[in-house]
Amino acid sequence: MNSGYPAHREADVVLRDGSTVRLRPVRPEDEEALAAFFGGLSLQSLAFRFFSGAADLEKAARMMAEVDYADRYGILATRGDDDHPVGHGVYLEMGGGQAEVAFAVSEDMQKMGLGTILLAHLAQTADENDIPTFVAEVLPQNHKMIEMFRESGFPVESKSIAGAIRIAFPTSLSSGALERFEDRDRLAAKAAVRHFLEPRSVAIVGASRRRGTVGGEVLHNMVESGYPGGLYPVNPAAETVQGVPAFPSIAAVPADVDLAVIAVPAEDVVDVARECAEKGVRGVLVLSAGFAETGKKGARLERELLGVCRDAGMRLVGPNCLGVLDTAPESGLNASFAPSAPPAGHVGFVTQSGALGLALIEFAEERGIGVSSFASVGNRADITANDLLEYWEDDNATRVALLYIESFSDPRRFSRVSRRLGPKMPIVVVKSGRSAAGARATSSHTGALLAASDQATDAIFEQSGVIRTDTLSELLDVASLLSSQPLPEGPRVGILTNAGGPGIMCADACEASGLELPELPRSVRARLRRFLPPEASLANPVDMIATASPEHYRRAIEVMAEWDGIDALIVIFIRPLLTEARDVAAAIGDAAAKLERRIPMQAVFMTAGERETLVAAAGVPAHTQPEDAVRALREAVGHARWRQRPAGETREFADVRPDEAAATISEALATGREWLDLDECQRLLDCYGVRLPRSRLATGPEAAGAAAVEIGGRVALKAHGPTILHKSELGAVRIGLEGGEEVTRAAEEMDASLAGLGIERDSFLVQEMVSGGVELLVGVAADPVFGPVLACGAGGTTAELLHDVAVRICPLTSADSAEMLRALAIFPLLTGFRGAAPADLGAVDELLLRVSAMADAHREIVELDLNPVLAGPSGAVAADARIRVASSTPPRPWPRTWA
Repeated sequence: MNSGYPAHREADVVLRDGSTVRLRPVRPEDEEALAAFFGGLSLQSLAFRFFSGAADLEKAARMMAEVDYADRYGILATRGDDDHPVGHGVYLEMGGGQAEVAFAVSEDMQKMGLGTILLAHLAQTADENDIPTFVAEVLPQNHKMIEMFRESGFPVESKSIAGAIRIAFPTSLSSGALERFEDRDRLAAKAAVRHFLEPRSVAIVGASRRRGTVGGEVLHNMVESGYPGGLYPVNPAAETVQGVPAFPSIAAVPADVDLAVIAVPAEDVVDVARECAEKGVRGVLVLSAGFAETGKKGARLERELLGVCRDAGMRLVGPNCLGVLDTAPESGLNASFAPSAPPAGHVGFVTQSGALGLALIEFAEERGIGVSSFASVGNRADITANDLLEYWEDDNATRVALLYIESFSDPRRFSRVSRRLGPKMPIVVVKSGRSAAGARATSSHTGALLAASDQATDAIFEQSGVIRTDTLSELLDVASLLSSQPLPEGPRVGILTNAGGPGIMCADACEASGLELPELPRSVRARLRRFLPPEASLANPVDMIATASPEHYRRAIEVMAEWDGIDALIVIFIRPLLTEARDVAAAIGDAAAKLERRIPMQAVFMTAGERETLVAAAGVPAHTQPEDAVRALREAVGHARWRQRPAGETREFADVRPDEAAATISEALATGREWLDLDECQRLLDCYGVRLPRSRLATGPEAAGAAAVEIGGRVALKAHGPTILHKSELGAVRIGLEGGEEVTRAAEEMDASLAGLGIERDSFLVQEMVSGGVELLVGVAADPVFGPVLACGAGGTTAELLHDVAVRICPLTSADSAEMLRALAIFPLLTGFRGAAPADLGAVDELLLRVSAMADAHREIVELDLNPVLAGPSGAVAADARIRVASSTPPRPWPRTWA
């Protein structure tokens, strides 16, 4: 896109020293002046600007002068009558609403605010040209540029990669723009999913006249669902398909197409996708199998398909999926080949497995669970469960989200979305992979603790308010309760039954699940006694005995629900004599519909084939076993407690130095090492205010003795090396040493012992002794599902033996840190056990929050151990630290197209 020279962007601006410079857009004829400007920069400035002091400046100048004033835009700051440049800024549009931005300022003009002025000018221009986001890569040593971005007023996000720091920020500071920048994932996801669940027109490529084929069933379902939009079967061999006019190709469709459903052999899918791209289709739903699930060849085909979609800005559901459906009356969409459709309702389903998707739809229909929308994402090459969750957040028809997932494509986003969505919409998950067999090998205490069991995953779900179930049956039990009943206000349960045995089973299950069965007060017993037979037991459970009639059920439900001593009611029926289950179901439904005080109610029909009789009974969930009802209620109570807990705040620390920390990580990554050395660990932790004892590095025994004298007092001696992971087990730590001679002798003995084991050390660490305190472990492990997980537990040499650990995802809130400590079995030791001085819990809380802030800001930290952390009356001190980093993004030269 070429535009005329924007003369209106020329301006004189005042710098910090009161002087002025002239700003004007770059012209093509500025090539020579740009080359001269770049040639006048110092080697350091050239390296900072081009990532090399030996860049081809003439080529760079030629590229900088190629501007179109929209997608490629440059700005010059000039001075003097000869209009010589003293500063230059440029952005290059790179697709996806982003542009790369870069600057250079002559040495004599630095620290005068010129870089910030150039940035503001570029950002305004980019915003007016509908480019919402700037990205940049900066060398870790370029502190001035990083500081300029930080102080610009834009909300900057940064990430360390090997040899650089990647920065992103919005081009507008308006409140709306800032909200869009911070919320861009949600807005993009909603817009994308809308193409699939709210399309104005649908083309079915591969539509067939034969029922029983994928293309035939999808078209049949679309017709049967009463889809009100444009429906275009694509079949080159037919003029009509199932009574609907057909077209030979997607290009021949005489209207715009929002959604294309593709049901052709895998080898033809990419060509069809290209035709869709040329047609301007917004979303493609690929039902075809034969992609990454089949092996390397299929994976290559899937990457090619995704590349076609990305190049065209088309979104993709699938491949290898069942389809999507939406039950809203105005939508009437069933773009799936499922043999049946669930009733309309308030549950959103998303599944990775097409087969389980079929089962979910069938079971939901059988149990009367109403569905708002459904998506089978298959290989989730593009659209994932996260996108559906973002869409459902503002969907009034969806009250509960159900997920079957095998893994998360974007764990950080999932944790963020689930935390935000949980307080207003329960998320219920069946996630495979509870065993530790697939856990990765790890070298840290924290990694070993988290990989040893599924504790981390369960704790993470709990923190995010996500309900995890083990089976599809449990998933549907919980969904049935949450979608039709209010959340319980507490754990107190009332049980009504017509048989003692099932009532006792239900009571036992309640007690095992942490639910309470309060005794009935005299007033409630008196009301029940008026109509129940004398033989009825009026404890809790209330056993109305086998002669209980439907009217007894109706009246007893009314009495029990009006009693404010319970928060939920479970009603059990087992068929005796001639009482019909359907009559009892009608009575339960009638009573539930007329309750003035609504509490969650469930029914249990312990008679084969009778559960469905309650489907129409005012939406009361029904089960065949009491334990199923109790499990569902337990999850509802837990979720209600999660909503009621104090939200806490993610604390921001004014004294942290994230840019310096990012530079430390980037420099370490550039060396190819994963484990930081001692100096790097100390520098990184110091950036986040994590307190360490005074220490000195020493190359040998004599130097260690000298370091001990310098520190003074009692010290600890530790050997360090790449294979010295658990020091105590290798005899690589000695404590309570005093004086140079004792430390030197201990170091010599340690060297001899390690040599006998065939282990070489790099150095010794001599560290001041920290007196007293409870030994804790504070650590981070990069979980492959949820990103950084922070662990806190019993520390020292027994950390893995005791396995007393609490975990949370980062970032922690103040409520999270407090809960972690109080969840530990050793918590009483921190509060002054048996007369000991209590630890400073505030200091431990702060340490957890600081480590969380560091792990969340620097996702390159994949393992971190502070073990032990000594928590005492005077604070919390990390006596030892190990940190491993890894780059998640391969490095590339800067700038990509201009160097």
